[in-house]
Amino acid sequence: MTTVISASVAVGMTSGAAHAEKLGYPEKEELTFGFIKLTDMAPIAVAYENGYFEDEGLYVKIEAQANWKVLLDGVIDGRLDGAHMLAGQPIAATMGYGTKAHIITPFSMDLNGNAITVSNDIWEQMKPNIPKMADGKPVHPIKADALKPVVEKYKEDGKPFNMGMVFPVSTHNYELRYWLAAGGIHPGYYAPHKGDTTGKIDADALLSVTPPPQMPSTLEAGTIYGYCVGEPWNQQAVFKGIGVPVVTDYEIWKDNPEKVFGITKEFAEKYPNTTVRLTRAMIRAAMWLDANNNANRPAAVKILSQPNYVGADYDVIANSMTGTFEYEKGDKRSVPDFNVFFRYNATYPYYSDAIWYLTQMRRWGQISEDKSDEWYKDLAKKVYRPDIYARAAQSLIKEGKAKAADFPDFSTEDGYRDPQTHFIDNIVYDGTQPNKYIEKFSIGLKSGDKI
Repeated sequence: MTTVISASVAVGMTSGAAHAEKLGYPEKEELTFGFIKLTDMAPIAVAYENGYFEDEGLYVKIEAQANWKVLLDGVIDGRLDGAHMLAGQPIAATMGYGTKAHIITPFSMDLNGNAITVSNDIWEQMKPNIPKMADGKPVHPIKADALKPVVEKYKEDGKPFNMGMVFPVSTHNYELRYWLAAGGIHPGYYAPHKGDTTGKIDADALLSVTPPPQMPSTLEAGTIYGYCVGEPWNQQAVFKGIGVPVVTDYEIWKDNPEKVFGITKEFAEKYPNTTVRLTRAMIRAAMWLDANNNANRPAAVKILSQPNYVGADYDVIANSMTGTFEYEKGDKRSVPDFNVFFRYNATYPYYSDAIWYLTQMRRWGQISEDKSDEWYKDLAKKVYRPDIYARAAQSLIKEGKAKAADFPDFSTEDGYRDPQTHFIDNIVYDGTQPNKYIEKFSIGLKSGDKI
């Protein structure tokens, strides 16, 4: 069912028009944005509720979507003007994996925010393989090494080990695969050139798509033994007593990019002022979400718990959004950066973020053949648009609504993060050398490999 939130056109006209002449009036004022019921859609909800869209002269409707495919199709066919998207969606669509369409992103919505949860039964089987601290609680991060003997036993018994992720080009798919492979568990290959998009070739663990809100009930039914999903659906498993989150994506890859805001290239070209203005509104929302050491998070949780947004209980959403995370029932730990919306240049669309997703698509066969480093870089530049972001941020700085120190130095920024070291397997990622990076993995396709 579609959930709709309408804004009054009359409210905010004065504030919206105040800066219109400096920036250029929005060419399209009435917009419809889509989202999936996850806490990381927060920048859209906050931009709406705090009046940031109206400040830009934009009158926005926000509609919950049934799943990621419906959402993407809505943006492509124009039913939606833009949407909360999986980081891999604009990249895959522009590349032509799945539905072909040129989608861009001027705004990265957040860092971190996902976790991997297993059923109570699987957790009991894993526990003997996990080191313990003096107080008896497990040592974190928990690696997939602890799951490997469990998966091997299932294979010996001729039983498939099924796990859920939210979409074939989702961050969750790549994070789950990364974690499994780092522990010696093969998550399977894709072979689109042969018509095989299941991703289960040579797999030890069989990964399949489950929509985020359905993850806990699917786990409880025994259809899957574990899953990777965003919040609040890991904490929901703890509250319901049906599963145990074993690792967060922050522990798999510290400060990893998660969702993006996606629009068509055609929209951005047809409505350039509107595009800059919606980006401004979401930058302001992200700043508010992280301001004063997350002081606004309780207010954000109250917004998100409304049924027209995420619709989960306040306490379930607050468990992660306010800087803690509960693993095994009663094992609540401080994870202040579980959800990051603005710190660490979270909103800047780095080319290197796009390239990481492309390396994982190649690693698991979604990209069937070798590509040059330049191919990776060119595709990233087609999709990720720091030029639009910089226009939005610089105009906010000029108006005194933001500080230059909180953004990259736009005069020198090249779109590539420094080599990143904080991965669970200690492999360093340098976005300027994608092929060298792909060669570092013991499990996955290498140069010259084709399924």
